[in-house]
Amino acid sequence: MKRIIIDTNFLIIPYKFRVDIFSEFSRICDFNYKLFIFEESINELEKIMQNQRGINKKAAQFALKLIKLKNIGIIKSNEKDVDGLILNDANEDDIIATQDIKLKQELLRKGVSVIMLRQKKYLQLAERKLYK
Repeated sequence: MKRIIIDTNFLIIPYKFRVDIFSEFSRICDFNYKLFIFEESINELEKIMQNQRGINKKAAQFALKLIKLKNIGIIKSNEKDVDGLILNDANEDDIIATQDIKLKQELLRKGVSVIMLRQKKYLQLAERKLYK
């Protein structure tokens, strides 16, 4: 079973762009997988709720509800930088769902597959073998 690790910015997509990322995961992943998020991503969403207003605040609230509703696994960590956690923790068997361009490039270079939002409508899986 593969691990799909969701970056903080990816959990904002359902609210901001009205894309059901969970049905999209099912559409593009024809293998068994389990969804995970780093504990620090939850902290980032809570900070957004406290410090921002409008759509960002509502998107963060919605994202926190989705984590519970979809029973997303939480990976404990001591580090505060989610991108650093993802880069250090991810291996070739993992898939990372992120919108961070720099992180995507580094992961693909490292041999880790990435899921990204395309045209603000659907998800696409960029497999590591395409970028070797």
